[in-house]
Order: sequence, then structure tokens, then C-alpha cells
Amino acid sequence: MSPVFDDWRSVPATWKGGAVALGNFDGVHRGHQTLLAQTVAEASALGAPVVALTFEPHPRRFFVPDTGPFRLTLPPAKLRLLAQYGVQAVLAQRFDAAFAALSAETFIADVLLAGLGARHVVCGYDFTFGTRRSGNVERLRAEGKTRGFGVTVLEPVTREGEIYSSTRIREALRAGWVTEAVGLLGHSWEIEGTVELGDQRGRTIGFPTANVALGEHLRPRFGVYAARALVDGTWRNGVTNLGRRPTFGKLQENFEVHLFDFTGDLYGQTLRVALVDFIRPEMKFAGLDALKAQIAADGEAAKRVFAQQA
Repeated sequence: MSPVFDDWRSVPATWKGGAVALGNFDGVHRGHQTLLAQTVAEASALGAPVVALTFEPHPRRFFVPDTGPFRLTLPPAKLRLLAQYGVQAVLAQRFDAAFAALSAETFIADVLLAGLGARHVVCGYDFTFGTRRSGNVERLRAEGKTRGFGVTVLEPVTREGEIYSSTRIREALRAGWVTEAVGLLGHSWEIEGTVELGDQRGRTIGFPTANVALGEHLRPRFGVYAARALVDGTWRNGVTNLGRRPTFGKLQENFEVHLFDFTGDLYGQTLRVALVDFIRPEMKFAGLDALKAQIAADGEAAKRVFAQQA
């Protein structure tokens, strides 16, 4: 895993003087991947490190604290993906009131230059910075010419005229369009969380499940999905249910994963669960027999999905 720093004042000299990718990178989707590839190319030309500057928590969470869960990638997944696409070090800048109050001038002088020693920066066409978004790409270009650092601004990255964006991916997941979301991401979409102790009802009806904490992850459409989970380094096929379990009168959101032909104990482990395809929406059943029959049918439907992909 790449080294990670949470404040521009703590970046060691080893990681200064690099090409720096700027952005939130939620999802690390195909548009982000194009930006990262450009950053890697600039770093290679300079013989310099590849660094990403991102923000934690996501600025939206800071400015609108009561907004619902919306993250495509929480920090562990984002860091893993950034490294996968060539980033060697990450400044996951702590986004607090003090940082939000920095002027555009201070962001450039203190964060980019003093903190990171940036020799080249790469960002998207809509990147803004500084208090009240007072800085934009035109300001960045002008300061680059004055202060002697390179600036590359990427125009929108599109597919058939549609811009790759985190917003579009969130919309697809909320609609249950997993394959569409995966196509926009360029990789699987995962929920990663700790396996918590549930009510263990699943094992009493022959379908033991792992209850995975949802945390700040975006909530995709409630229902049943074909899914894979990473267990001891191996991706195992299974089926998941996301919802409130109306058959049992539950109100709390629950994310349950049933893995085929698996009997191990996962409590307390961190589980990565990749959604593969949507099977059906959440339903309420008249009783346990109807529920058991549907769970069995869901498992067969998921197995057909995996067979089609084999």
C-alpha cells in the first residue's frame, strides 16, 4: 500500500517534487483513471514520484453533514485503487474548518508548493479549490506560469457522449443497474466492512449469512444481488440481501451475504463484497416457508449469473 499522509505539513522530502493528481477520486472511475494515467506520464517525464492529493472526509460530508451515505469508495478501497492505477503516495488531506478556510493563494503556495513541492499538477476541467471555491483551473494555469510548475487540465472523459462521473455511477447503483455502474467504474463496485454479529436467523433456515457493516457506503437499490466476497485471498460466489427485512418487521438497514458452499466463521473480519448483478427488489413474504423457497430461488438465479460470466 502507498504511504498516506493526512496533512500537507507532514509530507516527507521523499515524496516532494512530484507530479500531483488533484481530486476527490470517489470511485476511482474511468475518468479518474485517465487523469491518473496522465499524472503517471508527467511523473515519468520528470523522473519524479506520482502523488495524489485527495480529501478526507469528502468535502460534501463537511459542508452538508446531515447528507445521507453517498461514498462509492471509503478510504481503504480508494487507496487500494489509487495504488492500482500508479499512485505511489497519497496526501489524504484532513478536510476540516481550518483547511476549508484556506484561500486559493494559500492552497497553491502552502499545500501544493511548500507541502508537496509539486512540479506538475493534473486535474479535471471542473476542479476548484480555496475558500468558497475561489480558485479554478484558469487560476491554477496562471499561477503555474508565474511560479514555475506545470499544469495539465483534462477535458471531460466521455463514453458515447456521456461524461464519466461519480454522480452518474451513484444514480446507476441506486437504480440497481450494477453492470452499468461497473462499466462506468472500470472495475467492480464493493462494499467493504466488518462482519458483525446478527440475529443468526439465516443459519436456522439453512442459509447462514455474514452481516457486513455498511458505514458511509452509498446504499444501492434495496434487494437481492449476485455477489462475490474476498475470503482468505479467494473470491467466493454468493448472494446478498440489502434492505430492512420487511418479513421480520425490521427497520434497520442490513447487508447480508450468503456464500455458496462455505462454513467458516467470519465474525470480526473485514469483508470485501463485490456486487455482480441485481436479481430482484426487496419483498415481504407471508412466512418462513415462502422466504426459504425464495432464498433458494435467489441462489439459483445468482449461480446462473456466474455461469454466464464463466
